[in-house]
Amino acid sequence: MGTWVNDPHSGGVKIPEKVKQSTTQRILAYAEKHYAGKYTRIDVRFKSYFCYIDAYTEPDIPENFDPSRFGVTRSEYRERLANTPTHLCRLRYKGNEERWSMAFYTYSNEKYEISVFDNGTFFGTPEEAFQTSAVYLN
Repeated sequence: MGTWVNDPHSGGVKIPEKVKQSTTQRILAYAEKHYAGKYTRIDVRFKSYFCYIDAYTEPDIPENFDPSRFGVTRSEYRERLANTPTHLCRLRYKGNEERWSMAFYTYSNEKYEISVFDNGTFFGTPEEAFQTSAVYLN
């Protein structure tokens, strides 16, 4: 008889509407309480058994910005950057609102990679996921 293993990074359960709504509220409330002023908006979206958390920040554009290098005006460049999200993480729902698995978006590979929570395990709450992945907002 084989051993059954709950792989935190495979499978999942389609997220019910009620869970989507409460998860969005939890993430936004946590972000507002702990990271107010670090972002201009947080985007929480869902697809199948995944929850994606993205942050938007005010771009830091140098005073000596050279429009000829980028082919756009300073204002256009700022607008583009302000509307480009920072992908914080992707959560995988397994049927328990308090135990999601998490993956970070790696810009070097342009894909989500398995990650552990700050609690040292592969499972945590949406708030813990935001906290763990918010290193990009510092």
